[in-house]
Amino acid sequence: MRRLLYLLPLAVFGAVVAWMAVPLITGDDPRDLPSALIDRPAPDFALPGLPPADGLATADLGGEVVLVNFFASWCVPCLAEHPLLTRLAREEGIIIHAVNYKDAPEAATGWLVRHGNPYARIGADRDGRVGIEWGVSGVPETFVVDRDGRIRKRYTGPLTPAQVEAELLPLLRELGR
Repeated sequence: MRRLLYLLPLAVFGAVVAWMAVPLITGDDPRDLPSALIDRPAPDFALPGLPPADGLATADLGGEVVLVNFFASWCVPCLAEHPLLTRLAREEGIIIHAVNYKDAPEAATGWLVRHGNPYARIGADRDGRVGIEWGVSGVPETFVVDRDGRIRKRYTGPLTPAQVEAELLPLLRELGR
């Protein structure tokens, strides 16, 4: 019986290694979280604006293909992806709306003044309720919304140049942007 107790830590270690190896073997991306909103209309919401931008509401999401980016001034990964969003808005002409998530308006406004503002409209989600309705697990998260106001893709974490080139831009072209 004592010999079996000595093997217990080895068995636990083996189980942990196996659990961590499964995504590597299957090729699953742990950042690729499923979303019940894919191919469904964006949730109904109306948020006040974050100066100097106008607010953001569901009605603003129809008629053209847009990105909706959830960000916060306290979010380090948001700062990392910000130059890429700025390039997409300026050079590619992509319309990006934003939801400022659980943030103080003055902090977010100062952050945008320092780093630039690639957003067409910005809604302030101070209590995080809209984020809950969209299924946001943390910031940054970016959603692709089609001309009919349907969510077509969700990106968790900061967008990368490789993702933009391999996935996002082809999807936007497919959707008619």
